[in-house]
Amino acid sequence: MKRQNQSSVVEFILLGFSNFPELQEQLFGVFLAVYLVTLMGNAIIIIIISLEHSLHVPMYLFLQNLSVVDVSFSAVIMPQMLVVLSTEKTSISFVSCFAQMYFLLLFGGTECFLLGVMAYDRFAAICHPLSYPMIMNKSIFMKLVMFSWVSGILVATVQTTWVFSFPFCGPNEINHLFCETPPVLELACADTFLFEIYAFTGTILIVMLPFVLILLSYIRILFAILKMPSTTGRQKAFSTCASHLTSVTLFYGTASMTYIQPKSGYSPETKKVMSLSYSLLTPLLNPLIYSLRNSEMKRSLMKLWRRKVDSHTF
Repeated sequence: MKRQNQSSVVEFILLGFSNFPELQEQLFGVFLAVYLVTLMGNAIIIIIISLEHSLHVPMYLFLQNLSVVDVSFSAVIMPQMLVVLSTEKTSISFVSCFAQMYFLLLFGGTECFLLGVMAYDRFAAICHPLSYPMIMNKSIFMKLVMFSWVSGILVATVQTTWVFSFPFCGPNEINHLFCETPPVLELACADTFLFEIYAFTGTILIVMLPFVLILLSYIRILFAILKMPSTTGRQKAFSTCASHLTSVTLFYGTASMTYIQPKSGYSPETKKVMSLSYSLLTPLLNPLIYSLRNSEMKRSLMKLWRRKVDSHTF
């Protein structure tokens, strides 16, 4: 009987902002521009770090991984979102919805852990500068990157498999722009109480635990910076940390508002806007935050640009 109910829904309908048809066209244009700028900004960071050997250090290699995550995150969400905005109602197959949720959780979870290990990298560099090459050697760097990606895969596998193990016997309209866990779960024809306890606990561990570790790292970093005798040294240390802190605040703030909330805490439209805040803004702003606030990135960009201009000149 459970299998029969489960197979009765073969596709879902994504409603998007169908309640506001007059906004659909304008939103499509805005989101398309955001998507293109996101792809371009993150691609530039990935290319600069790949080509510039002076940036092949843990700090920038972590940033390169972050840009890969952000590009992938946008690619999972934005094309489907643009399709939803271009029509009143958009159907998405059961399998496609599963895949979208899986990769959304994978890249979201990976970003959580990456931001955490990036804070540890800054802590090691600023608080233990002499032993930093030993603390963050190539082997440790690779293990931390692998840990971030594997953790994202585990989170996505457990949560998505559990969500889609519930029977879906109708209705099949998801009042959202993409297949995110909370709106899909509302359509399940079963008691989801245990899953909700797991999801809340898991979110606390995945989102808040790295955030607390980041907070503790930066408390130690702040004390270390304040003890520095040189004003230039303090400014350089603050500069390297400011970009990461901005990204952390942006990502963790918006993600926690979306996932750590009462089930009926906000209206569906408010939930859509909150989801957009982390799914659009974080991948869009990360390249700007890291490139505009980082003198080394700006120098490398100008260096590669001059090299390209010179090659065309001669």
